[in-house]
Amino acid sequence: MDAEPQSWIIPVGTHVVTRVPVQAADLPAGAAGMVGGLLADEGEVYAVSFPGGATARLRREDLAIRKHVHREGLEQIAEGPTQDELWQHVIYRCVIGSRAYGLAEDDSDFDRRGFYLPPAALHWSIAGVPEQLETDDHEECYWEIGKFVNLALKANPNILECLYTPLVEYMTPLAAELREMRGAFVSRMVYQTYNGYAMSQFHKMNRHLRTTGEMNWKHAMHLIRLLLSGIAALREGAIRVDVGEHREQLLAIRRGEMSVDDLEAWRRRLHREFDAALARSDLPERPDYGRANAFLVRARRSMV
Repeated sequence: MDAEPQSWIIPVGTHVVTRVPVQAADLPAGAAGMVGGLLADEGEVYAVSFPGGATARLRREDLAIRKHVHREGLEQIAEGPTQDELWQHVIYRCVIGSRAYGLAEDDSDFDRRGFYLPPAALHWSIAGVPEQLETDDHEECYWEIGKFVNLALKANPNILECLYTPLVEYMTPLAAELREMRGAFVSRMVYQTYNGYAMSQFHKMNRHLRTTGEMNWKHAMHLIRLLLSGIAALREGAIRVDVGEHREQLLAIRRGEMSVDDLEAWRRRLHREFDAALARSDLPERPDYGRANAFLVRARRSMV
């Protein structure tokens, strides 16, 4: 077994594995036990009990935490692909955020998002692949294609915006196929998710106001933007990414040029419009799971 950090104190009740034979209990190395306590007056020695009823005093270096032993075994046989290897398999890269919304300023970031399709051997391995790849500055994030499709089926606003943004920098034919079937992910579920995200922005805004005494106008702007996008989705059956005719009003909110009362009145009006849009929407109750699943299986098979 590989050594684990010996500075870790093992809490009472932790399941451990012995690294050496336990002569006092007539047990071989690799015996399983449970820590009963740290015997401080004897140095770093632990009282360990074993399933058969035996007990023994063992030093820290003679014990391994059981879950760490299992993890060490996996690490020995499968280290997994490096981040650099996986970045080579990004098949869709787009820009979302302020530049896609039409709300960018000269110093606005480029928020790049998309998905990657790993080779089957990596996906099927014990090590597996991460659900997402991300740069240290968080400006780029790419989901593993299965994760991306599942989030799209849940009407995640960020994912749906990836499929509808006009700013696409790179896509393979397979990625283009998913983008072309993006309507399969738009359903009445957008009412739930967009409302949820809008309310999340509302709570962030109020929390910031309570703790600092100041309004976070950026949160307020995105709250309104999400409601506008959700309403358009229910009415039009597509995700409207660019804010269009609402640009100046939204920028006025971000600059703090709209009063709190006017902002609150607009928010309440949009919630009523959202409710009415749901009642009149022709969208299906749920996305097209069968079509999404067929695409994902086909995509995975292409990497065998």
